[in-house]
Formats: sequence, structure tokens, C-alpha cells
Amino acid sequence: MEVPLKENADLSIEVETPLPKVKDSCFNNIKLFLAALSFSFFTKVLCGSYMKSSITQIERRFDIPSSFIGVIDGSFEMGNVLMIAFVSYFGANLHRPRLIAAGSLLMGLGTFMIALPHFFMGSYKYETTVTYSSNSSMGMSITQCSVDPKHQLSAAPTDVPSSILIDGSDCKKEPGSSLWIYVFVGNVLRGIGETPIGPLGISYLDDHATQENASFYIGILHTVALLGPVFGYLLGSYCAKIFVDIGFVDMDKVTINSKDSRWVGAWWLGILIGGVITILSAIPFWFFPKSLPKELKKDQDMTSEKKTFLKENQSDSATTSPDPVKVSALAKDFFPSIKKLLSNRIYILILLMSILQMNALIGLITFKPKFIEQQYGQSASKANFIIGSINIPAVAIGIFSGGLVMKKFQLNVISAAKLAFGSSILGWLFTLPFFAMGCENSHVAGLTVSYEGRTQISPAGSQLFHDCNANCFCSQLDWDPVCGKNGISYASPCLAGCKVSSGTGKNIKFQNCSCIPDSPSGNFSAYLGQCPRGPDCDRIFPYFMALSVISAFTYAFGGVAGYILLLRSNEPALKSLALGIYILVSRTLAGIPAPVYFGALIDMTCLKWGSKRCGGRGACRIYDSDQFSKIYLGLQAGLRGISYFVCFPVFVLLKKRFALEEKQIGVNGGTEMAPVQKTDDCANDSNLVVKPDTCNPEKENPAYP
Repeated sequence: MEVPLKENADLSIEVETPLPKVKDSCFNNIKLFLAALSFSFFTKVLCGSYMKSSITQIERRFDIPSSFIGVIDGSFEMGNVLMIAFVSYFGANLHRPRLIAAGSLLMGLGTFMIALPHFFMGSYKYETTVTYSSNSSMGMSITQCSVDPKHQLSAAPTDVPSSILIDGSDCKKEPGSSLWIYVFVGNVLRGIGETPIGPLGISYLDDHATQENASFYIGILHTVALLGPVFGYLLGSYCAKIFVDIGFVDMDKVTINSKDSRWVGAWWLGILIGGVITILSAIPFWFFPKSLPKELKKDQDMTSEKKTFLKENQSDSATTSPDPVKVSALAKDFFPSIKKLLSNRIYILILLMSILQMNALIGLITFKPKFIEQQYGQSASKANFIIGSINIPAVAIGIFSGGLVMKKFQLNVISAAKLAFGSSILGWLFTLPFFAMGCENSHVAGLTVSYEGRTQISPAGSQLFHDCNANCFCSQLDWDPVCGKNGISYASPCLAGCKVSSGTGKNIKFQNCSCIPDSPSGNFSAYLGQCPRGPDCDRIFPYFMALSVISAFTYAFGGVAGYILLLRSNEPALKSLALGIYILVSRTLAGIPAPVYFGALIDMTCLKWGSKRCGGRGACRIYDSDQFSKIYLGLQAGLRGISYFVCFPVFVLLKKRFALEEKQIGVNGGTEMAPVQKTDDCANDSNLVVKPDTCNPEKENPAYP
């Protein structure tokens, strides 16, 4: 930067600036920082999306309901909100790249902590009526219908699963029953570590990029970041197919497959991979300087829209470079800065709309794999694969396309708002047909249909017993479903009235089942596992996914425009703080509560709960898919629909300010962004602790001395 020779004061200040420190470093490159930040975004969202894809695996492994898994999922946001406001405000005036490096390192350590319970817990013991024992002559015992009175004592208690009584083992507390705390704490550490990456990284990038490149860079950043969920969900798909204790159990003795509601994949494997790459992503940021050389602009006189912001009173005055900023001075002006942000009506309305949108979005992302599993009968592995290979790329293409449109047409604030709101509303309209694309409930005797095949909903297993199994002495807590030849599933071989079995592992076949109606062949048999959904469900599913892709692309198309609108609605000096408060509020009021209340409402649709070894409720085994769909889709549609009512006052305020801006530009001779006030209001345009006579108009965010 050239030093004005006509002002000796300026000359003395410029000589003292630390520019030589960044003179010959190969890291003085905005594009290299963009690459490093993109990789950091990639790793953090990869780990986050992998956690989302493993929600059902963790839920089953620790035998907890969806509402509780929502608390664990929201623990990331809890850690984030503890630090986001202070990191965003104070971090903007410190060494931002090194803060990002420290945060990434902490994220990696937290990720490793999440995987620790797997190495401390014993082998996974799922509910089953099939038990292998060395004391048995055949090595295998099966709980099935028996009229032998000797079985009455072991079958009579209905508050203990029969699997405990088969092998004669005493009821002991699971060794890993409390180890979920490692997952919770590890996720909190991940949230704390993620804090500086978003607001400080984007503001650092935006500070040193030209206006015409800023939107394009942010588009690239978020597009590359969206590759993280692609690989995260694909990694989740792969790990979900691998049994949790692979290598330590005989898979020939495992009687469940990946479509079973008791199946737990190798959730810990992907966590370890995510931890390694997260620590690697921290390395480059240790070498970036506190400030980068500014990119060359077409106009050096600040005629771009980036050098302005939407405020009631605009000003721009030429003064000298800022003095070094002290932390004590920043702390003194922290609350006045918060007050100034909260007095910005456009910013507040954007926050309100974002809270509603984020509630819907987080609920959608958290429980979409579970929704696909329960509604369309797909395995967790296939659900994750579809989301990662189809939905996420559509979002990435939408965001990248929106960034290109912003760059190509140089959209102003009003046009960006129209693009953001219009694409969001159109994407919402595409989701409404989902309500007509549901599948009927799985046919499970005593839960969704009667033993005669009539449709009925019987929560809590109130109709599991029938005359056909009255003399079998079954436990109503058992869940080891078998599929009858009549296409109806039964909660256990005993409840199906089956008396004879043959085969081993997943190939066990049951015969002489008294609850299965007569067939033309006279064969009353069943095989292990739940019956698949009907052909109508398989036919609907591709249409659901196609419409889901279109909706995701349309919604994401306005993502960059919305982000730019948020940036331009505040003063440059408050940009990092505005981003931090935005993240803080959206995560506090959406990221934390949304998974909890979505999960709690989903739990209300459960028809059959699993049972822990010593009694007590475990994870849900089967849901009322019709009610599940109404709650899951209805909450999203309602929250997003309400948020669009906020669009109208935002447009009114934007047009009012935009019209005032054009009028002021005309008064100043028609230049695009000429100064519009004669009074010195530099304190509003620069660092809050810098006096008006030391403000430098060449710095949009004078966080760097």
C-alpha cells in the first residue's frame, strides 16, 4: 500500500506496520488459503455428516430412544454456542489462521474420543430367541412355542426378555451402559473446535478478496465443503454394512442382517478415519500470516458494493491507518457492538427466518436415514448411500450454480434477496407432494394388523397374544421377527406359534406355526427376519427420491445469495461478529432443540420398544410409519412455511434502504458508491475502538494493524 507523502503522521504509522513479516512467504496467497479452508470445511462436514448417518447405529448400540440420541446429536451445537460469540468477536482481531488450526486440532481429539466406547464395551448382544451355548448338544437353543409345562416358569415373566433365561445367565449391568458419555463429551469438543473455522475463515477470505471474487470464492468454499457429506454418507453406508464386532465374532452365528432394526454397523470405524483427516486439516493454517496482501481490484477507490453496507446512515471519510488494537478496548466495546447488531432490523428478521429454516433443515438431515428405513423398508446402508450419492450432489450443484449466477450478473442486494427467497419457496413447494408418497405400515401381527390380517394399530404390544399362541408361554418383550408364508411378520417365533425349527444362522426356518393361517400347500412355515415391503412401496420410492433431488437443488440454488445478503446487511467491522451471532442463535434455537423435539415426537409413533438385558426400555424396533411420516414431513413443511411470512417485511426494508442509497448516489454526482455524507462517521465503518481520525478507508475490516 502506498504511503501518502503529504501526511507525515500517516508515514510514521505505515513504517511501523508489520508488512515485512508476510513479504516472501509462499502462504501469502488467497487461493492457497481458499484451498486450505475448503479442505477444513470438507473434513468438519464429513465428520458431522458421518455422525448423522450413524445416528441409528449409535442409538441401537447404546439402546437409547430417538429423543436421547437427539440430545447427543445436539451436543455438538452445545459446545459451539459456548464459544462462538467470543471467538467471532475477539478472534477477528487476533491471528485468525492459527485460531482455525487450534480449533481443527481440538475437533480431531474430540472425534477420537467419540470412538473410545467401542474399545471399552463388550461384544454387542442383541435381542434374539436364538442362543448358542457350548452346554447344548446341538450348540444352539431357540425359544419357540412349547406346551411343555417346564417352560412355563421361564416364560411366565413378561418384564424380562426370554434371551436372559435361555442361557441361564444372571442379569448383570452392561459394561458399556454409561459409556455414551464419551460420545457426548467428544461431540461437545468437536463443537468447540469448530467454532473459529466458519466465521473467522469466511471473514478472513472475504477481507482479502475483491468484491467480484468474494461471491465466487464463497460458492467454491461451500461446494467443496458439500463434498464432505457425500463422502461422509458414503463412508457411513460402507460402515453400516459391516457388523459392529467384525473380526471378533463368528458371522455364521449372527442371525440378523443389515435390514434388521437390531443391526449395528461398524460406526466406530468411520469416526477414526474422520479424526485422522481432521487433525491433518489443521496443519496448513499454522503457516498463514495474520494478514494477506489484498487482491488487485478493478477500482482502487472503493466503488464496489462490497465497500458499502446496508445501514441507516452511510458515511466514508479518508483518515489514517488504525492504531494497534488492545483486547481490553475490544472487551469494552463488545456489548455496544451487540446492541448495534440487534438494532439492525434487516439482520434481526434474517435471524428469525433462519431459525425457523434451520429447525426444519436439521430435523430433516438428522432423521432422514431413519425415515427412509422406516417408510420405505430400506437398510441403513442403502439409505446413507442414496443420500450421499444423489441428494448431496444436487445440493452442491445448486450452491455452485447460485454462486456462478451471483458472479456473472453482479446481483445487487435486492436481486440477491429475490434469488434467495424465491428459490427457497420454490424448493418448499416441491416437498409438499411427499405427503402423498408414503407406504403403508409393515404387516406385523398384533401391532399393525390382527392375527387374522385386518389392519389395526396396537401400540405397546397390547394385542401380541392370541388364541393361537395362548399355550406357548411367550414373552411379549421379545423381538426376533419371523416372516410367515402369508406375508405377515410375527414378533417372535414363539408368538407365531412355531414348534419346529431347522437350519442355522440367518437360514433358520420354522415350521408347524399355529398362528400362520392354512395355505393351499398346508405348509405353516416361516423364516427368520421381517417380511419385506410390498411392490407398491418399491415403485413409489424412486419418485420420492427424484422429487427430493429437485427440491434440494432448488433450495440450495439461493444459498450463496442468502449468505451474501447476511454479510452485506451489517457494517464491515461487525461482519465477523454478525456471522458469529447468526451461528450462535441458529444453533442455540435450532441446532440444539430440533433433534430433541423431532426425536421425542418420532418416539411417540413407536409401536414396539426393544428390551434391555435386565429389563427396561431400549431402542425402538418398529414405528407406525404413517404417523412417522406425518410428524417428520409436517414439522418441516410447517416450520419452513411460517418462515416465509418474514420475507415480506425484509423486502420492504431492503427496498426502502436501496431507494435511499440510489437517491444519495445521485446527489453525489452519479458515482456508484460515492460518499453520501459530509459528517465524519468513520467510527461506524471501522473497528469500534479506533477513533475517527485514525480510520483507514482502504480497509474494509481493519482487524489487522
